Amino acid sequence: EVQLVESGGGLVQAGGSLRLSCAASGFTFDDYAIGWFRQAPEKEREGVSCLSTSDGSPYYGDSVKGRFTISVDKAKNTAYLQMNNLKPEDTARYYCAVRGSSWYGCSDILGSNGYRYLEEWGQGTLVTVSS
Repeated sequence: EVQLVESGGGLVQAGGSLRLSCAASGFTFDDYAIGWFRQAPEKEREGVSCLSTSDGSPYYGDSVKGRFTISVDKAKNTAYLQMNNLKPEDTARYYCAVRGSSWYGCSDILGSNGYRYLEEWGQGTLVTVSS
């Protein structure tokens, strides 16, 4: 059974940083795709970042490019989302999600309804950015 546990969320002032973690069990980062998504109250789910073994480099949503960095530490079986220069509009619950193959690349996963391509989801961690 795959389990993903996100952590690292919290309250931070605008301009600050947080690092989210996504610890995986029952899943290994061999051939994979992982996405970070977020959802704010009364807003649609938004793809934030993606990393896939089928792509040469990570993908980022336009709203976070240059500020967020996705990474995977295979030794710890954990993925991360480093978030810098946070803005109030980054406030949301953040979720990690994985697929145990790179059949779908990040252009699919961060595309319209691309979250459907990911098979396992964590429970999310709340990020609140104050102005």
